[in-house]
Amino acid sequence: MSHELLTCAEMGRADQATIVGGTAGITLMETAGAAVAQEVMAGLGPQPRRVLVLAGPGNNGGDGWVAARHLATAGWPVEVASTVARGALRGDARLAADQWMGSVLPISEAAARFAAAPDETAPPVVIDALFGAGLSRPIEGEVADLLASLAASPAAVVAVDVPSGVSGDDGAVMGMAAPAMLTVSFFRPKPGHWLMPGRALRGRLVIADIGIQDGVLREIAPVTMLNRPSLWRHALGAPVASDHKYRRGHLVVAGGPPETAGAARLAARAGLRAGAGLVTIACLSDALSIYAGADPAVMTRVAPTPEAFEQLLRDRKVAAAVLGPGQGVDALTRDWVRRALARLPAAVLDADALTAFAATPDLLFDQIREVTGDGARVVLTPHDGEFARIFPDLSDASRLDRARIAADRTGAVVVLKGADSVIAAPGGAAGRIAINGNAPARLATAGAGDVLAGITGGLLAQGLPAFEAAAAAVWLHGAAARRLPRGLIAEDLPDALPAVLDAVAPGTDPTLDPLGFGLDG
Repeated sequence: MSHELLTCAEMGRADQATIVGGTAGITLMETAGAAVAQEVMAGLGPQPRRVLVLAGPGNNGGDGWVAARHLATAGWPVEVASTVARGALRGDARLAADQWMGSVLPISEAAARFAAAPDETAPPVVIDALFGAGLSRPIEGEVADLLASLAASPAAVVAVDVPSGVSGDDGAVMGMAAPAMLTVSFFRPKPGHWLMPGRALRGRLVIADIGIQDGVLREIAPVTMLNRPSLWRHALGAPVASDHKYRRGHLVVAGGPPETAGAARLAARAGLRAGAGLVTIACLSDALSIYAGADPAVMTRVAPTPEAFEQLLRDRKVAAAVLGPGQGVDALTRDWVRRALARLPAAVLDADALTAFAATPDLLFDQIREVTGDGARVVLTPHDGEFARIFPDLSDASRLDRARIAADRTGAVVVLKGADSVIAAPGGAAGRIAINGNAPARLATAGAGDVLAGITGGLLAQGLPAFEAAAAAVWLHGAAARRLPRGLIAEDLPDALPAVLDAVAPGTDPTLDPLGFGLDG
């Protein structure tokens, strides 16, 4: 199962390479339109329903004209409403439109067709083929009003490529968009299919094969991926007979004061369940009794001073640390972060370990760059609020660009958390970046981010590279939540990890779905 996501420009290159290779553009359009028609018949049949195709001025509209013809041939009652006169079309779209023998409405009459007639048992199907993923300006005026009417109607909307108005590159809504129950796109998904709000507007996503060969990807070399196990499965080690707890990795979690101790406890248990051989919570003496009685498998050590914390990191064969969950926004946290970065081969900085540097983010970035230049593996896991505190100048950038720029600025792997978490590695335009798509809405619960930090730390402690550890942690976090019912709380997540890890372990068949919910969500 492929994991590449193609930007609009990259998809254009794939089309062009196929055309140069001898496949006519009208052949690609014919195949695409036929695929849309087939999905309509498969998903909304078997009894034909009234269909209205909204056709725009470009190739997306051309796909709509083809779909209209195939549906009409199959006995479905079809009308086409076009934004431009047929004679004004150019290229392949004109060739497709010229083969349509049915009625054509002006776009001004389309909204009247959205409502179900009194004698209809099901609402009409509207095929949204107005504008594709590469729309370059916001939708306004008559077409925006049309889409607003469509959004308020009972019609079953099927989008071609993306719902019109959604950017294929970042999922943003450009002016107006009507939600679809089904989106049919081609060859490979686009980032906008998986980034919010595009992800929420597209409905079920089908990627149709229209004859573009996978070999074109070698020339395109896409760097944006959908976060699937195929990205990181190879890095997950399997236990072997010679293992011992230190070989599987010692993870230290920085504990905060008694009133916020739950966060570090969640991270510690998640680190254990993710496979770390040993987990220790380092804390001040006033919190020892809380941490020591929390989990029999988690060790505790008092570190009364920053120097004592550093000594713990030096003496206990520590492989990685998690800092920030419930730790406190103060100078002590900043000191522990500095010492952990200087002493350890790997670290996760979350929550307070980021916010503590809100007034001096460059100080944190300098410390991270200094150690990552020597090969240390550092992962930052901010949610949007924490991200804005340490990267305030990036608020206007797209979600992908924010994560990518932050990774380059710090030298760390950045996980920008959310319903559509983005995992970015340093490397500029060539840096790897993945969009996660399997996190259920019920994962929005207090403490879930602390669990994610612990999973990431547990994988880093076992020696995974930073990008693979971060991407795997985000996916495993979502998959664990999908195994749990509504009403899950963060404490439930770590204990759901073993079954998920077994399902994606190296050597398992990646085409199977042992979890019963779909590996991609």
